Amino acid sequence: MKKLLAICAVLVMTLGAAKAMAADVTGSWTTSMQGPDGNSMQLTFTFKQDGATVTGSVLSPMGGDPMPISNGKVDGDKFTFDVSFNGMTIHHDCTVTGDTIKMTTKSDSGDFPGMELTLTRVKEGAAPAAPAAPPAPPAPPAPQL
Repeated sequence: MKKLLAICAVLVMTLGAAKAMAADVTGSWTTSMQGPDGNSMQLTFTFKQDGATVTGSVLSPMGGDPMPISNGKVDGDKFTFDVSFNGMTIHHDCTVTGDTIKMTTKSDSGDFPGMELTLTRVKEGAAPAAPAAPPAPPAPPAPQL
């Protein structure tokens, strides 16, 4: 009987530790990437995790509505999802470490090369950065006597 209780206790602790290691990706995440014109552009990913399922969207600076994600699945600190864009499907493989996601993308089309991105979690209630103060005007010349 004691052996059975000990085995049950070990199983409960193991399952609890595995559950604690699972990442929660719910929230907004941002990254910058180089656009086709060579300029940097910001992408914002918004995820909602419900158990092992992830839903959400991607917002690009190119305008338009956010692109919904599909097939979102979480397994521990890794998750995957797809985004349909201009008639192609882009698959995303992600690994979460704290407030950082390392993401690798690949598409079902040769027109869109795969890439690696690093996303950073947007802190809730974080105030936007204050604009830099303008430079002080030059001092007037000293009067000559």
